Amino acid sequence: MAPDCSVEGSIDAPIDTDGLRGKLTPQAPLAKLVWFKSGGKADWLFEPEDMEDLKEFLRRLDGQLPVMALGLGSNMIVRDGGVPGVVIKLGKPFADVSIDDETCIVDCGGGAHGILVASAARDCGVAGLEFMRGIPGTVGGFVRMNGGAYGREVSDVLIDCDVVMPGGAMHTLPASDLQYSYRHSALPQGAVVVRARFQGEPGDPEAIGATMDEIAEARENSQPLRTKTGGSTFKNPPGKKAWELVDAAGCRGLKMGGAQVSEKHTNFLINTGDATSADIEGLGEEVKRRVYENSGVELEWEIQRVGRP
Repeated sequence: MAPDCSVEGSIDAPIDTDGLRGKLTPQAPLAKLVWFKSGGKADWLFEPEDMEDLKEFLRRLDGQLPVMALGLGSNMIVRDGGVPGVVIKLGKPFADVSIDDETCIVDCGGGAHGILVASAARDCGVAGLEFMRGIPGTVGGFVRMNGGAYGREVSDVLIDCDVVMPGGAMHTLPASDLQYSYRHSALPQGAVVVRARFQGEPGDPEAIGATMDEIAEARENSQPLRTKTGGSTFKNPPGKKAWELVDAAGCRGLKMGGAQVSEKHTNFLINTGDATSADIEGLGEEVKRRVYENSGVELEWEIQRVGRP
């Protein structure tokens, strides 16, 4: 008999957890789960044991609390006041990748890392997904945000995805339903992406691997990967590059508290050690102000900012 859901501490759970098998944690620190290593706590953090466990948890919750899925936390600022409601963290049971050699369809769980998806496709001689080597996140995150890198994005290859809605129902949504635009989709708030299928094409594993190596080297050479960062901060405006606008506004190396604009790539903000999320977000807003004052271009955040200020 499977053990019931474990609930840490003495705080009453928001639902009856009898029969659930995942881990439900109240007042769960999120800083350790996001790349910036800053921010507050989740009211509740749920780590489901498997798909049925997740569906049953959300069925019981029945929309009573807001729900947010969390992947690698690589493109996110969790505000210092924490995240209301329930944060869903998908673990290993949602990180599998399988490939149909005949159709070149790559079927993967929402918790699978981009590098794992690209590497599995390479090993099977499936091309077209190399760009995922350059996306620091999980399938669920970059399906929601239309993640992209090095000239391609998810909307170019997504066939469909399975999502569990706040009430626990699961739906398969074709890519056309997501109404993709640059770093945006029409995926409903609170929907959790649990699987996705991507269309690849036949390719040579060595050539695919070489392209992936080039992407890895380009990221290493141009981005502050070995710092506490959150990836690209602002969307590239039409016909322009965000980093060039930030640089032209004199923001390279600009600091606010423990946050700093990267010297290596000016579209990256970094936590130099003890930055609060307020420092990081405040610095981003100051960069936006200076860029607008200098160029008349209003930058848009690419990084998700969630939670209470």
